Amino acid sequence: MLTLRLALRSLSNRKLTTVLTVASIALSVSLLLGVEMVRRGVRESFAGTIRGTDLIVGARGGAQQLLLSSVFGIGAPAGTVSWATYQRYAQHPAVGWTIPLSLGDSYFGYRVIGTTDAFFEHYRYRNDGRVELATGRLAEDDHDVVLGAEVARMRRLKVGSEIALTHGLQGSGIMDHDEHPFEVVGVLAQTATPVDRSLFVTLDGIDEMHAGFVGAAPVPDSTLSAFLIGVTNRQHAMRLRFEIDADLTSEPLTAVIPAVALTDLWHSIGFAEDGARIISFAVLLVGLLGMLVALYSTLQERRREMAILRSLGAGPRRVATLLVLESGVLAAVGALGGVAMVYTLLAIGRGLVERHFGIYVPLVAPGLVEYAYLGGVVVAGLLVGMVPAWRAYRNALQDGLTIRL
Repeated sequence: MLTLRLALRSLSNRKLTTVLTVASIALSVSLLLGVEMVRRGVRESFAGTIRGTDLIVGARGGAQQLLLSSVFGIGAPAGTVSWATYQRYAQHPAVGWTIPLSLGDSYFGYRVIGTTDAFFEHYRYRNDGRVELATGRLAEDDHDVVLGAEVARMRRLKVGSEIALTHGLQGSGIMDHDEHPFEVVGVLAQTATPVDRSLFVTLDGIDEMHAGFVGAAPVPDSTLSAFLIGVTNRQHAMRLRFEIDADLTSEPLTAVIPAVALTDLWHSIGFAEDGARIISFAVLLVGLLGMLVALYSTLQERRREMAILRSLGAGPRRVATLLVLESGVLAAVGALGGVAMVYTLLAIGRGLVERHFGIYVPLVAPGLVEYAYLGGVVVAGLLVGMVPAWRAYRNALQDGLTIRL
């Protein structure tokens, strides 16, 4: 305890160096923990984009292409599914509910989705999150459109606004459907999912909008881009998937289990989080090296202090332990400061991140990974302190009493 008190008193006598060193460690730790928490938030947002859906069914193609086009609004679907095929599987005894999806149009780069009220009744995200209205009502006829939260905010639209949609996806449309304007009848609540960046119309609205462009078609003869399935029993999901994939009596289809496809997709893009983690560790290493430089450079100034301690009976090991403790205290205080900093920033900025980037960052207590990082920082601080401690241990008593010119 005496050595610890001496270490604290020594650090308090060098306030500027102590504060700068602690700030350096705190910034490094906050970056490391911040990256880890944002990484975890991105993964949870990614994996929680769709929940409760057992199968995604679309034209024969790649699983990731079907997932990206139907759930994330990225890219184009591999093909279309006839209404007759959709109805056949919608009436399958193992199917509890279905959500038809018709894609192919956009509004200033935002995806337009033709669907039914089943989407708002059955679609779930994260922890049983439901797509709910913030204001207005759902679409009822072919001129109604419901906006995602981001679309309404970024385009400054509200209930009663009139818009014209574009034929084509993601801003690459070839013409505007000015002859078939839509009226905004509702705005959805924020979800931090691709739903916020989508516009929802009825299936009739999709058909009527294209009347005279690709030929009018009533809904029963419509074509869909994909449809979502919820089975009556989870045990039926795998069997139904094999049945759909192997069905050769109708158009070729691909059935995807969302959880499996999401895991595969995350593994294919997970190198990005590894890169961010490497950068964070590099910044932390720089902070620890800065602490080493600060401690080592002060040894020359503290020669007399070390000599006085030695003359009062403190042995070389006590002096070395003092320097190791100083380093450990700096690392521990910096680590705690980093934790406080990152949680403060998350509490203030998580709403902005969710609103502007669509990333849900949960504000939860540190997990095992975070505690391991903090423990590693303190241990690294103690190891760094051994370098100046070894130098002080080897110094003789007269080194601090000799006047150097």
